[in-house]
Amino acid sequence: MPVTTLDQQQRTGAPAPRRRSRREEILEIAVGLFAARGYHGVSMDDIGSAAGVTGPALYHHFAGKEAMLAAALIPVSEGLLHGGRERVARHPDDAHAALTDLISFHVEFALENPAVIALHLHELDRLPQEPRRQIRRLQRLYVEEWVGVLTALRPGIDAAEARVLAHAAFGLMNSTPFLGGEVDRDRCATLLCEATAIALVGQ
Repeated sequence: MPVTTLDQQQRTGAPAPRRRSRREEILEIAVGLFAARGYHGVSMDDIGSAAGVTGPALYHHFAGKEAMLAAALIPVSEGLLHGGRERVARHPDDAHAALTDLISFHVEFALENPAVIALHLHELDRLPQEPRRQIRRLQRLYVEEWVGVLTALRPGIDAAEARVLAHAAFGLMNSTPFLGGEVDRDRCATLLCEATAIALVGQ
């Protein structure tokens, strides 16, 4: 694949890729360690060693492990809600197209962020009450985007039943932390999208 240079980007108008901050790099390392070893199995010194900085220097970026966990999970929940709303809004009169777009969006997220999903599944309760409540609220709002589409697409079910289906679909799509590498990414995305659509609407 050809490499686009900065000069080429300036000539074509293509935006230059944003360089990640040191804080973002450290957070990604912390998320990977938390997901692999568990929250209590990782110390600030462990994170600092993996990031190439001293443990105390991490406090310039984060107040502690709880702050890292919140910094990893809150933006993810905000991003899912924003992205879900955006995709539903694209198809105001076509619930089937909206559902297809939602499924594709979430599968892409799940394939890109298996460590974050594992972190959420196993470590959310480590957070203090307020950030945990914030994340739960964002998640409920995201679920309601799916509920609205499902009840429009399947008039025979009510909102409570649609929530059951939505959560079942999330379980399927969020299986990415447990998948091996036997199937390539594109094929895996196709399989997950097809399986989720079948689970939700039977096709």
